[in-house]
Amino acid sequence: QVQLVESGGGLVQPGGSLRLSCAASRSFLGNYAIGWFRQAPGKERDGVSCINIDDATTYYLDSVKGRFTISRDNSKNTVYLQMNSLISEDTAVYYCATARGCPTVPQVANFGVWGQGTQVTVSS
Repeated sequence: QVQLVESGGGLVQPGGSLRLSCAASRSFLGNYAIGWFRQAPGKERDGVSCINIDDATTYYLDSVKGRFTISRDNSKNTVYLQMNSLISEDTAVYYCATARGCPTVPQVANFGVWGQGTQVTVSS
């Protein structure tokens, strides 16, 4: 069974950076669009970013535009989320998931296989 594994989360001070990775258990990531979601305690899981198979089209949540960058390396079966200028509101568990294509606004129902999540905490 195919699995996704997120890594790279941790504790960082405001203004700092983290790079999250989403690795697939076998060579199939190149066949899917990949989305990143986040869920803070007591809140819904929101779509943060998405990248299509062709790398040419991406989506970003308004609040992360200019700070987060999504990219993929199909040869390594990995998708990345570079997060810069982090703020406390970015604190959440971050998940990656697969889809046939990036929706106009990524929603949980559009995505199939999910990872287990990685905690990101932005705090001084």
